Amino acid sequence: MVAGESSGDLLASRLLSGLRPHLPQADIHGIGGARMAEYGFRSDWPMEKLSVRGLFEVLAHYREIKGIQNALRDQLLAERPAAFIGVDAPDFNFGLEAQLRQSGIPTMHFISPSIWAWRGGRIKKIARAVSHMLVVFPFEEEIYRKAGIPVTYVGYPLAEVIPMVPDVAAARSELGLAPNGPVVAILPGSRLSELKYNTVAFIEAARILHRRDASIRFVVPMAGERQQNYFRSLVASAGLSEVPLQIVLGKSHAAIAAADAVLVASGTATLEVALFKKPMVIAYRMMRASWEIMRHMGYQPWIGLPNILAREFVVPELLQDAATPQALADALAKQLDDAGYRQRLQQRFTEMHHSLLRDSAKESAEAVLRMIGSSERAHETR
Repeated sequence: MVAGESSGDLLASRLLSGLRPHLPQADIHGIGGARMAEYGFRSDWPMEKLSVRGLFEVLAHYREIKGIQNALRDQLLAERPAAFIGVDAPDFNFGLEAQLRQSGIPTMHFISPSIWAWRGGRIKKIARAVSHMLVVFPFEEEIYRKAGIPVTYVGYPLAEVIPMVPDVAAARSELGLAPNGPVVAILPGSRLSELKYNTVAFIEAARILHRRDASIRFVVPMAGERQQNYFRSLVASAGLSEVPLQIVLGKSHAAIAAADAVLVASGTATLEVALFKKPMVIAYRMMRASWEIMRHMGYQPWIGLPNILAREFVVPELLQDAATPQALADALAKQLDDAGYRQRLQQRFTEMHHSLLRDSAKESAEAVLRMIGSSERAHETR
């Protein structure tokens, strides 16, 4: 298995929670994080090596990432595992999966890339690389069936983990926050490259909000110590140390549950915020050259998962030059002040939560076991 970042680590751990009881002695290894390790997963390389986002940012690390991919490929071709499961990280995993599948190793990919939002022509590459696709949104099944790719809809794993009605009081208590008073959670991203481009604008927005209302508390969860140290250095070098931030290691779900509004980098975290039924402002900044290329690649108006699923802008998206500190602060202030909007959004997100509920651990594990079983039968026939 290969997961490339903290969200993939969490999703893969759900699959492993369903799979491990059926395969208690199996050696499950590759690249992953701490949550996967809870189920006996062994990581051959640090997951952080793959946590790079953006076209030109990836190029800067290309040689190292390609070296890891080649070394893992050679290891697996020699080992001949029963199956390979790529968890998200499509640019790394699809290339690896194609080579493994060509050699007869069954390949599964968990979490479809957003081909319905970007780079739709990628479906042909997926067809060559993937023996079976696991998808987390209902509408994705038809896309893969039409392309002739075996597919299973397993539901969105975090829809089972996140409560339908979050316990705000418990979350605030866990974080040492007062039970009353406005709280804003700030999630600038889990990758170092995301922190590099999002941090200053996000925290400058917090400074503007704090000057408007000194009672607002800001909670900033960090994916790991490396991210936390880098984030602190960015805040300090930008002269923003006076902004009253409560930086916590992990605890992103507690931070979101405790919040009245969330400023979040575009990505899977946006859907987590929606599952917690919270108002949010989705924002994203990246290297200028990457942005100039990527902004021409989308063919639908949304990039945030809650908006894509709703098929409309239920929450604002502020990208690149639009993601100014003032614009971010204004959008958050509007969400904090508009009680009617928050109530309507809560109802919309509750409906979305119900639509994504499925026993994903069971469904995904059964799909893996079926693939391994059919592979073994085919091998015995040969």
